[in-house]
Amino acid sequence: MASIASKLSPWLSVHQQFRVWRDDGTLERVARALREQGSRSSGRNATPTVAIINSQSAKTTGKRGARGYDAGKKIKGRKRHIAVDTQGNLLTVVVHSAGIQDRAGARGVLMRLFCRFDTIVKVFADGGYTGALLDWAQAMFGYDVEVVKRNEMHTFKVLPKRWIVERNFAWMGSSRRLSKDYELCPASAETMTWISFSHTLLRRLA
Repeated sequence: MASIASKLSPWLSVHQQFRVWRDDGTLERVARALREQGSRSSGRNATPTVAIINSQSAKTTGKRGARGYDAGKKIKGRKRHIAVDTQGNLLTVVVHSAGIQDRAGARGVLMRLFCRFDTIVKVFADGGYTGALLDWAQAMFGYDVEVVKRNEMHTFKVLPKRWIVERNFAWMGSSRRLSKDYELCPASAETMTWISFSHTLLRRLA
């Protein structure tokens, strides 16, 4: 164990480099380049026209930082709010307090989505995104937001489009770093999500 540790870079140096790549967007750009490569290799257009949004509440550790209580999931921590394309490729991620409702948190996701892609025309979401959000997204970005609701309570049913983003959360669950939110800064938590997605793409492209 000592011989392995001696070959590793000092923790502070590694963390400082991580912060540089986090703040200048390098790790996100790597993930986006891999997404584009994967889309082209499968014969699809690299620029998405459809997005699917959803959120996942995650417990935080004892560190400081923004957090809140998700009364629906009964979890104290943060939410990972993501948008993916129809292949399940991550398009954007926003990490915020779990106490923020999905309808409010989705605005940040849609704004970031609009800044990164000018080709999105339709967005799928679940029943938690109803209300004024739909008109706001149409007025601000021209997005047609379609809500896919459950028709039968307490009955398992694969719902169109929604299963794609829910599968992403299952993939993220296989990353030990995302088992909880271990980060002090939400921006670091977002970057860890990009790193996890890059690992998934690299396994898929191998």
